[in-house]
Amino acid sequence: MVYLLLNVAQDRKLIEKHGKRHGVEIDVDWVKLSGGAAANDALLSNSVDVVGAGLGPLMTIWDRTKGKQNVRAVASLGNFPCYLISTNPAVKSIADFGPKDRIALPAVTVSVQARILQMASARQWGPAQFKKLDQFTQAVPHPDAAAAVIAGGTEINAHFANPRFQEQELAGNPKAKIVLDSCQVLGGPSSSTLLYATEKYVKENPKTYRAFLDALVEAAQLAGSNPEAAADAYLRVNKGSIDRALLVNVIRNPKVQFKVAPQNTLGLAQFLFAVGAIKNKPESWKDYFFDHPALAAGS
Repeated sequence: MVYLLLNVAQDRKLIEKHGKRHGVEIDVDWVKLSGGAAANDALLSNSVDVVGAGLGPLMTIWDRTKGKQNVRAVASLGNFPCYLISTNPAVKSIADFGPKDRIALPAVTVSVQARILQMASARQWGPAQFKKLDQFTQAVPHPDAAAAVIAGGTEINAHFANPRFQEQELAGNPKAKIVLDSCQVLGGPSSSTLLYATEKYVKENPKTYRAFLDALVEAAQLAGSNPEAAADAYLRVNKGSIDRALLVNVIRNPKVQFKVAPQNTLGLAQFLFAVGAIKNKPESWKDYFFDHPALAAGS
């Protein structure tokens, strides 16, 4: 669901449409990767031109490539609450997690869920203990983690998820409950999933870059104004048996906001510097985003 704007763009061929408007023929290949670490590896190996992942993986690669490939974000895909779901009756807050718990997330340490969990841990036990819960985390793709939580009976009894998986878990397992909401940690709605690329690609493909942003803006407008049409695009692209009514409800959730300008990202970025996860301190969100008029209202 956090990639809904890409689903809409793919379904309606919006990138190709805006490419023609800018005088360039664009042939788009869509590649599915599991987790931010895999996305970063693909980008740096030139296997892909643009990747989508969480703010955590972006900051890792921004820091790693600063002064070299200069990877920065192209756009946000919107604001999405991420829920830490647990089926353990004894777990009421993150302070209750123990050796018997296994928290699934897309990538250990670097995923946005992992970083938000570290931020919450730092507030709970102090900055020096920001990795306290890392020992209980395990890298599992969202679909597999959701299936494990819904079915129960596996070692995975918690999942730091995102829409739609978290809604499916809450509806599919009566023991499932929200232990942590990312909005509580980040101080409100925040852009959790972003698109990013190398400086070389953006500079060498200005028309494609503009067409891509224009396509995302159009997709965001459609998702915000017509949740049903956006849900249908999702279903056509993903070819799954997901309940359409559930998808529409997720899209209509007031906490889910589709926009390309980033919101409330600097706090987590500066936290990563404060705990030594990245070496370069971002002074502004503009340090790790490319400049574009569509992003002018970012933060």
